[in-house]
Amino acid sequence: MPRNCRPVHLPDPVPVPEPTPVDGCDVCAALARQRAAAHAKGDKAKVIDCNIEMRRHPHAMREVS
Repeated sequence: MPRNCRPVHLPDPVPVPEPTPVDGCDVCAALARQRAAAHAKGDKAKVIDCNIEMRRHPHAMREVS
């Protein structure tokens, strides 16, 4: 049976700024380095993974800027 519907194109979600590493935190610094390397290679999936991990790191009480 043929499909009678057309594809739906959803807009990109509102961009969320990347989290900033907390000064003096080795975990945040390592994630920021990994994210920078991923940006340089164009690896968006790795960039997103680093951002998620940085946001979930125990510094969640700080503001995301």
